[in-house]
Amino acid sequence: MDYTQRQVATAFALYAELSSKGEIKRENADDYFEDENVRALVEQFAQQVKCTIVSDLTKLYLLPIAQISPFHITNDSFKRLYLPSKALNLDIYMMYLAIIVLFGKFYDSYQSMEPLEFVTLDGWLASMDERITALKNYDAEMLKRLDAEYDFNWSALIVKWEDVDDVKETVKKQDGRTNSRTSFLNITKSFLEQQNLLLDIGNNEMKLTEKAMVIIQHYYMEQEYNRGILDFMYQFDHKEEA
Repeated sequence: MDYTQRQVATAFALYAELSSKGEIKRENADDYFEDENVRALVEQFAQQVKCTIVSDLTKLYLLPIAQISPFHITNDSFKRLYLPSKALNLDIYMMYLAIIVLFGKFYDSYQSMEPLEFVTLDGWLASMDERITALKNYDAEMLKRLDAEYDFNWSALIVKWEDVDDVKETVKKQDGRTNSRTSFLNITKSFLEQQNLLLDIGNNEMKLTEKAMVIIQHYYMEQEYNRGILDFMYQFDHKEEA
């Protein structure tokens, strides 16, 4: 396909802003939506750095889709920026699991395209407990095979969740220094709020942002990116509905 000089220059300017800021207001990206050649070029630029582009009602976003992407944050950087001191890589994977479960709570085990209006912290905690309990139904040998199949340490996550101090769940103020399941979810919640994916609406309730809904529906639910983890985690829910 032949592109004009203006289209190439416009597309690169849009990509450059996305790569530096991670997002662009829709009102400043008219050419992306109105010129299919500009859009194709921007998406080609993104693909070259293992990223994808999604948009909601107000913005365009550049999202890394592979660890080799230069925009992918390393585990060490993630721990330093978002987790308490002395956090391990396992804490990152536990946070990822907690996010999967939270989004699944909003989207009825990923069977609906329309999310619930809100989810409570207590409901999120109960869903985490349910998913961990479901994983415990597998014997140790099967879990080892599942660890290898999904490249995800389910066995260690079960132990990690069960080792968290349940006694402290009754502490009135949970923060990063309180070793409890609720405090861990609060840390995860804080991360999602910083990324403009979650809103605290009071009364222990949370709602998804437009950005989150677009990412979940157009990226997160795609097996190419979730590696079949969603189907595995919610397979028993699907069987019950069948």
